[in-house]
Amino acid sequence: MSVFDNIKRISKKRGMNLQEVAIKAGLSKNIIYQYNKGKNPSLETLKKIANALEVTADTLLGKDTSKPSNPKHIDVEDIVNNSAELTSRNQALTDEDRAALRALVSTYLNSKEGQDRLRKFGGYDNKGNKIDK
Repeated sequence: MSVFDNIKRISKKRGMNLQEVAIKAGLSKNIIYQYNKGKNPSLETLKKIANALEVTADTLLGKDTSKPSNPKHIDVEDIVNNSAELTSRNQALTDEDRAALRALVSTYLNSKEGQDRLRKFGGYDNKGNKIDK
């Protein structure tokens, strides 16, 4: 897959269009479309896009060979334990924070809305199993 194809695929999984990704990366809104015409992004631009999509530059280049820990199941504990990185807090989450997040994530994933979104954006069925597309 080309860099453009990888950006487009990951953007879709994140529920974003290419203009939204470019703007989030601090770039001109149509820059990503140029990569579909054979132009390659600079390393700096690639890193900005990767940050906006919350992936590595290697992932966009198609070089990321790391395996998901368990691609057939959404691990709520992994989400809870790694969510401190997603916040602007300078300290680790407390046990109370983790318990609240665990309850929120579990409730959402088991709700009709959560199940619909998993099927639409995440490629998971209502039991948390990965759907091959």
